Amino acid sequence: MEKHVVFIVGSLRKEAISRRIADEVQSLFPENVSTEILEIRDLPLYDADYDNPDITDRPLPETYPVFRQAVQAADGVFFVTPENNRTIPAALKNAIDVGSKPNGQAAWVGKPAGLISHSVGRLGGYSSYKNVQLALTYFQMPMVREMEVFLSQSPQLWEGDQLNEGTKAFLQKYVDAYVNLLD
Repeated sequence: MEKHVVFIVGSLRKEAISRRIADEVQSLFPENVSTEILEIRDLPLYDADYDNPDITDRPLPETYPVFRQAVQAADGVFFVTPENNRTIPAALKNAIDVGSKPNGQAAWVGKPAGLISHSVGRLGGYSSYKNVQLALTYFQMPMVREMEVFLSQSPQLWEGDQLNEGTKAFLQKYVDAYVNLLD
């Protein structure tokens, strides 16, 4: 059965390591799972007034329903994020907030979630991973429990334009476990 997974990349930079990792990870999915990166760059900073019909001078940004519907239509969501100042990037937190509203209609609820964090340092984005994981738990998003992926010293994981074989093999195991959550 065909499945569809949207990727949320926590960094906005065009040449971000997170985006490169997401591109590589997408290639590890089986043929019956389609993937795409759902861009978060154009999501205005979340303001609860946008979702309040009684406040008419703050209309809902056009990008919000498009983003929410894309998440709702997906069979799963896969997050790839760097660590910024020991936490998650502001753009990623904003995307999580946008998808969490309006109250009672969160797009994230029950969607299987994949999560990879990375950093240029030796902790591999542990703090950002745990922060995202905490938010996703709130939305009852099933996650791979037997593996957590923190990629340390991420600029050194590449051989040319591709991830090194050891990292790729590790990520393949994670993707395989994640795909099992989609069934």
